[in-house]
Amino acid sequence: MRVAIIQDGPVYLDARATLDKTIDLIQKASQDNADLVVFGESWFSGYPVWLDICSDVNLWDHDPIKQVWQSTFEQGLSRDSEIMIILQKVIKDAGLYVVMGANEPISKGKGNGTIYNTIYTFDKDGTIVNHHRKLMPTFTEKLVHGLGDGAGLNVIDTDFGRLGSLICWEHWMPLTRQAMHDEGEELHIALWPYAKELHQLASRHYAHEGRCFVIAVGQVMHRDELPVGLKISDAIELSDNALVLQGGSAIYGPDGSIIKAPLYGERSIIYADLDLKKGIGERMNLSVSGHYQRDDVFDLKVNRARK
Repeated sequence: MRVAIIQDGPVYLDARATLDKTIDLIQKASQDNADLVVFGESWFSGYPVWLDICSDVNLWDHDPIKQVWQSTFEQGLSRDSEIMIILQKVIKDAGLYVVMGANEPISKGKGNGTIYNTIYTFDKDGTIVNHHRKLMPTFTEKLVHGLGDGAGLNVIDTDFGRLGSLICWEHWMPLTRQAMHDEGEELHIALWPYAKELHQLASRHYAHEGRCFVIAVGQVMHRDELPVGLKISDAIELSDNALVLQGGSAIYGPDGSIIKAPLYGERSIIYADLDLKKGIGERMNLSVSGHYQRDDVFDLKVNRARK
């Protein structure tokens, strides 16, 4: 299969413009014969990186922060939105699989007023075949995102092999990894804001442990794309041309080998041709859900109900 990694960023906090950009990228990948296109964490419409570099994010009832959170809510991507309907048609017309991060706002019913850090996985006919909400927002992300659930801890069958995905620091959660390994992944998509050194470690370890190919998806964002009205912390040194998200997309093989080394500081579509069945032989010496598992000692139960 041919994969296309979108190492770029959305039009920050602008869902309609992000849709236009996303359509262009999907169509370009389709023209280049991609079978799968993957986008980074919170692609619609922007990972809240301001949590990490602005000094006023934790001030109680602080109007600039409330305004940015409201924009994050309003410019996200929900399952029943007009933008989602358009996006699904574009994917169907392109005829490829898509894995995409999003801020998912809930505007009605139980849970309304919450944003989830979400992955939507689309079949090549545009159908959402998996809908995962990040289990635990990391550190300051708790100011933005709600707690997810186990309903999306699934792997889907594609024409090329079994495909799964997780978000960011879920890759440090041992039982979450095991739940996904038990699903028999052959290709795993690891969504990151950007894939710095520790994120490379987690992605490469996941490939070795799960005996699967892993695509680490990093994004690019310039300081000028930060929301207006927030104060950059004095402890953060950013030059005028600084990237606050620097990419780092990479691909690792099922033996933990480096297939594509991390690429930093560049907006790009990164292509790779993968034969997922080549990972099967690597399970001879390690299979954490098979002959290297002790079901008589350990019993993992996963609640996959939607919260």
